[in-house]
Amino acid sequence: MIDSHCHFDFAPFSEDPAHYLALARQAGVNKLVIPSVGVRNWQAVRQLATEQDGVYFALGLHPFFSADHTVAAERQLAAELEAESLLRAKNRSHCVAVGECGLDFAIAEVDRDQQLTLLSSQLRLANHYGLPVILHCRKAYPELLRLLKQIPPVAGGVYHAFSGSLEQARQMIDLGLKIGVGGTITYERAKKTRAAIAQLPLSALLLETDAPDMPVAGFQGQPNRPDRLVAVMDALVTLRSEPREEIEKVITLTTAELFHIPH
Repeated sequence: MIDSHCHFDFAPFSEDPAHYLALARQAGVNKLVIPSVGVRNWQAVRQLATEQDGVYFALGLHPFFSADHTVAAERQLAAELEAESLLRAKNRSHCVAVGECGLDFAIAEVDRDQQLTLLSSQLRLANHYGLPVILHCRKAYPELLRLLKQIPPVAGGVYHAFSGSLEQARQMIDLGLKIGVGGTITYERAKKTRAAIAQLPLSALLLETDAPDMPVAGFQGQPNRPDRLVAVMDALVTLRSEPREEIEKVITLTTAELFHIPH
């Protein structure tokens, strides 16, 4: 399995990445995609992907930290993606997406215009370099949908941490995006999201932990870990009609194809 969204450069993983990767592999999670949050951790995610087998990364400007992002950061992101594209041409890049990017209007005193400008810029960069996008959205779904219709992601992407309605999921899928399924579905009270995930095409789903965030049921208050992707898979199997083997195979293939990860 592939954890399509894991902040593996954060604590506790940063203290002993080899240990946590070994735990993940023992659980059947062989590959990770690490989204970044801004200039401050681009080098960390790149270094992890260079040093550890099966680790890939994305470069982006996360909307939650939009107060930290300057015009210079946008220019720097463009330069970093250009450098990675040259490495990709030599089959030497582990950069597989632009992100984590998106809109977060749940922040106090949010500058909506700045976030919309930043996301527009990142969508255009993703399209220019033929990379998928990893999208974050809180309290901004109508605005996100509108912007994605204006600048459709040509290489697709994933709507991360989905917890919405069936209609919203279908709108994202119609735009060529996948749906990131995480710990939310391990909670029986998440009836709307669980019902939506049960009805979507299997080929539209990716699995993610968002570790160390989004703990799965039974582990509240503890840092989430990539090996607990198994709990998300277990929950998904109870919601779907397909056999587990088919679910694992299809989702792993979908994830590998979206991010151009060897499989």
